[in-house]
Amino acid sequence: MTTITRAFRTGIGSGLGGTVARTLSIPELAQRVEGAQVKVNLLLSRLPRLRETGVAPEAASRTPFFGQPFFGAYGATKAAQTALARTVAAALIEGGMREAVICPGSRSAPLVYALAACERAGDVRLHVRIDERSAAFTALGIARVQKRPVAVVMTSGTAVANTLPAVVEAHYSHTPLAIISADRPERLVGTGASQTIEQQGIFGVYAKTTQVTSADDLEAMSQRFRTDLQVHINVAFDAPLVDATLPDHTSGDGVREPAPAFVDHGEVAVDLSKNTLVIAGDEAWEVEGLEDVPTIAEPSAPGPYHPVHPAAAHIFRKAQVSANDYVINTKVEQVIVVGHPTLHRSVLALMNDPDIELVVLSRTKDFTNQRGDETRLGTTVKVTGEPSREWMKICEGATDMAGQAVRETLEDEELGFTGLHVAAAVGDTLSVNDTLVLGASNPVRDAALVGLPFDGVDTYSPRGAAGIDGTIAQAIGISLATQSLDPTNWRAPRVMALMGDVTFLHDANSLLIPEDQARPENLTIVVANDNGGGIFETLEQGADALRESFEPAFGTPHGVDVGKLAEAYEADYREVTTPQELLDTLAELKEYSTGITVVEAKTTRATRRALNEKLTAKVGQ
Repeated sequence: MTTITRAFRTGIGSGLGGTVARTLSIPELAQRVEGAQVKVNLLLSRLPRLRETGVAPEAASRTPFFGQPFFGAYGATKAAQTALARTVAAALIEGGMREAVICPGSRSAPLVYALAACERAGDVRLHVRIDERSAAFTALGIARVQKRPVAVVMTSGTAVANTLPAVVEAHYSHTPLAIISADRPERLVGTGASQTIEQQGIFGVYAKTTQVTSADDLEAMSQRFRTDLQVHINVAFDAPLVDATLPDHTSGDGVREPAPAFVDHGEVAVDLSKNTLVIAGDEAWEVEGLEDVPTIAEPSAPGPYHPVHPAAAHIFRKAQVSANDYVINTKVEQVIVVGHPTLHRSVLALMNDPDIELVVLSRTKDFTNQRGDETRLGTTVKVTGEPSREWMKICEGATDMAGQAVRETLEDEELGFTGLHVAAAVGDTLSVNDTLVLGASNPVRDAALVGLPFDGVDTYSPRGAAGIDGTIAQAIGISLATQSLDPTNWRAPRVMALMGDVTFLHDANSLLIPEDQARPENLTIVVANDNGGGIFETLEQGADALRESFEPAFGTPHGVDVGKLAEAYEADYREVTTPQELLDTLAELKEYSTGITVVEAKTTRATRRALNEKLTAKVGQ
């Protein structure tokens, strides 16, 4: 009898892991192979959705272990993954996606190649980032401009978790964003498989998960794009993942799903003969009928016809103020909130004053309202009456007083070079058709104090959740989207981004853009570097009595060389140490800037508390 002596793993059949040497006859070996085949077939019959791979469970029981039909099933699995990826890509495009940011990874390979085929066909533009967090915020920046969903595509595991901060900001700013994550098949979740976590439901209340395992799930996916602004599509891909050749492009039917419409909460009657202020925050719009009402507008709101300076807000909570031997009735009777204001405590105090009537207008499902049922809610207004001439003059006078106080304070040489000086220089060098991105900490508040918003300047700030994370990535995304609006321009429109040093360092890795990828063509990033957390200097924790523990916990000095950091990421770099140097540099860059330029304004925070106190002394509180 012919025998075979061979070392083999005893794992099949015995469950043991050792390697042994056995001498087997050919019939014995065949018997063992047949027994192993029974177990393999049993396993295959239990795999979920196996029919989608091209092998039915009942057919699997008849498939020889070493025969061609089994390897044909292996090939069919690859074909199935390719087909699924192509249908998902087509559905994304039909859902309105025209831009996607992809991150390298293994499990997402079928979808990446499918999207690459769509890009070759001209249906989508792809951007590549090696960091999922930066990728998500870049997509968010693009979506802020385009007002349509931008996809972020990544592999499984913690890659998905890294996109959560961007999803949160998108949720609260009502910005469309699609997270497209690859995943293992469900049978591998919870088994200890590599790079596998519980991805379904990972975003909680911020984005529901739609699980996609076959073409049967695409209708549910499309429905998500019709109803939700933040979408999480979790696509389970089985191994083997890709074919040896790139997939061909298959276009969809050309029907693009509409983005979710604004919510109409109805009409609210308002009497403008009452002393009325409009408070316009992020996501505000020009409400018909309120054009002539004095307005406190945050920088990311539309520029009002009759602006009211936020530093004067406290005046309107007082019954009377005296000026030049005159007593003036300054109490506001009615506040109309548009959008999502969050910046100034004195402004928020107006909204929360129980003696002031409150109307809140929104075009989303959310309202900025802390007063509950006593607030009247709506989307449009039915106007009666009009603001009195006396009220208009009171608002104009308060605004002039506050604006002059800011400029006089900036001229005080004892204060040195502060972040407020930087904001003033940026504001003074803006032009019509510029775009401005403001960091969520001191910069956006400083911009409000120096007079923003401006007509003709599109202004963005992450005010949804008001976090500092991802600001550079958002600025890059906004720049990419802005310059693509009219590619025939001989020069890309200028995008200015103003942020503090902590915000800059928090997201410096977003300056890393792989070679041969689209880059901003005219982006200036102004970093007000006061070597730490300047905003905390003006808050309660910055009081003199708390200074002993303030610096390490809140000041957080870092001493980072911003110039070397910019150089490492191949960004142009300029350094300024005075307001005039900053003005001159920004004027030069306005004419000749290309690519990404980082302007480091070396400022001080040592006088920031004193600056606020001097300003308060001039305008009152």
